[in-house]
Amino acid sequence: MKKIRVLLADDHPVVRVGVRTLVNSEPDMEVVGEAGTGLQAINLTQELHPDVVVMDISMPEMDGLEATRRIHAIIPEIQVLILTVHAQERYLFPVLKAGAAGYIIKSTIDVELVNAIRSVAQGEVFLYPTAAQMILKDFFARLKRGEEQDAYDRLSAREREVLKMIVLGHTTGEIANELIITSKSVETYRARIMGKLDLHSRAALVRFALSRGLLGEDTR
Repeated sequence: MKKIRVLLADDHPVVRVGVRTLVNSEPDMEVVGEAGTGLQAINLTQELHPDVVVMDISMPEMDGLEATRRIHAIIPEIQVLILTVHAQERYLFPVLKAGAAGYIIKSTIDVELVNAIRSVAQGEVFLYPTAAQMILKDFFARLKRGEEQDAYDRLSAREREVLKMIVLGHTTGEIANELIITSKSVETYRARIMGKLDLHSRAALVRFALSRGLLGEDTR
């Protein structure tokens, strides 16, 4: 059985010991490295290529939020699970925008961490119940104010074509040949799509497309 490879990033050794013990007690996962700062987390992620990085949000040298942002930009397929003592809404949205795939509070580690690791390793998003409620509350508030517009509806027909081909794994050259446009135009469309959807990697585009059912026969 292939184990889920986990990197721990927390500046408190006692916390790392506890999390390491918890993770290593599971038959389907193992800790492959530990970092005490955000910068170390980035370096070890590039060196070890874990499946999941369990990241404390408050660390010296570079905080977990910036470290998550950089890891997501460099190796977007690696999932980051944020640990924090904060449950407030103002912490939740920056974490998700940075590219984290999950967010749990430290007081629930003993009951939620293992399941959270499994969830994000499978490409899912893990949020503790009150966090999900915060997102719904924010969504309905923006909907009531008339601010919420379906992100997909903001894409032009050509941008939707390019999105589908990106998600299906086509290279820039292949997309250009298929749509009879230049490679530079493809890159421009890619940038526009990511800007309109506020997504910053192919992995994020894939998750968006799957969640919206956009990979059927007709996505236009």
